[in-house]
Amino acid sequence: MTSTTPSSTRHVWRAVAVREVSTQARSKTFLLSAGFLALGLVALVVVLSVVSGRETTRQVAVVDELGTAAVAQAAELARDLDDGLSLEATRSDSPDEAEQAVRDGEADVALVPTTAGGYELVGDDELSGTTAQALTAATTDLLTQRNADRQDVDLEALARGVQVDERLLDPGPDDAGLREAAALVFVVLFFVTAISFGMAMAATVTQEKESRVVEILAAAVPLRALLWGKVAGTSVLALAQTLLLVLIGVVALVVTGQGDALGVLGSAIAWYVVFFVLGFVTLASLWSVAGSLAGRQQDLQGTTAPLQVLLMAPYFVSIMAGESVQTVFSMLPVVSTMVMPARLAQGPVPGWQLALAVGLTLLAAVLLVRLSARVYERTLLQTDRRISFGEALRHAR
Repeated sequence: MTSTTPSSTRHVWRAVAVREVSTQARSKTFLLSAGFLALGLVALVVVLSVVSGRETTRQVAVVDELGTAAVAQAAELARDLDDGLSLEATRSDSPDEAEQAVRDGEADVALVPTTAGGYELVGDDELSGTTAQALTAATTDLLTQRNADRQDVDLEALARGVQVDERLLDPGPDDAGLREAAALVFVVLFFVTAISFGMAMAATVTQEKESRVVEILAAAVPLRALLWGKVAGTSVLALAQTLLLVLIGVVALVVTGQGDALGVLGSAIAWYVVFFVLGFVTLASLWSVAGSLAGRQQDLQGTTAPLQVLLMAPYFVSIMAGESVQTVFSMLPVVSTMVMPARLAQGPVPGWQLALAVGLTLLAAVLLVRLSARVYERTLLQTDRRISFGEALRHAR
């Protein structure tokens, strides 16, 4: 192999990185993937904006003054239970007419008096839980007050000191829905990016092996420099795409009037970028090795399977596992790249856990990149067959 000085080696891997960036950036796969992710992110922000800002008005058919007062009081309760829910009273001449309004779709629910002196809610095929809860509470309160007045009872004195208050030891955030959505976006975005760029990188390495182009490159370029260039180029392109998506997401939040979300998620987004860089660089070297182990394109499914499993595990942990399991996984090297940003989006994380996750991922990155370089050098030129991971590790000793 041609001997090179350290400065010339640096020049070589930079040239390889530039070539990798220019080649992948012009590919249809990259452009379609980036476009799909950008459109999906914008669509998600728009949907969240519509859902969070949507106001639902439910018409309540009533037949008397108490029913009208109950709807007015229930409207305040409904807003406390659901910001986007409002209740409006529509007057009917009789209970039968109120029920007919529900049947005809002119009212969502009817609040009508009964022969026993009480009231009942009448719906068509179902009663909305929040609407029914608010109307029931308001009507009960008004009926109780009416009965107390008739019996000359001081209802306030009677109820004094018997109320049951609520207190949470560990209250969840008021913006839990936003945080959960952001956590899911972080996990899915890294998963899709790592899979798409990783498979493309492995396929490129295998294609160069299969076409024997790598033998020509090896005569002029140190194999380790070739690996560094591919890792650097792919990582830069993946990071650029991620930063572009973050920018698109921020702009979409501002344009849709959800700029306040940046105050909630700003630090989580910044940490996501940090973990993305650490995790992707580590995985990029492994994807290159997976490509070097394959003798032809058909072998890629087998050689990349362990990496796909490595990504699937934290993906399911982030979505399905309990809090204690997520806490442990968020500090493990490599998998913390997906799990820790999701935890940060959902709330504060102790500083020592964050530092441990970064430190272990950095250590794993150094060790795995060095190991990958040794395996890559010993397997890249073996173009006649597929090489197992066990055999590759024996070669790397």
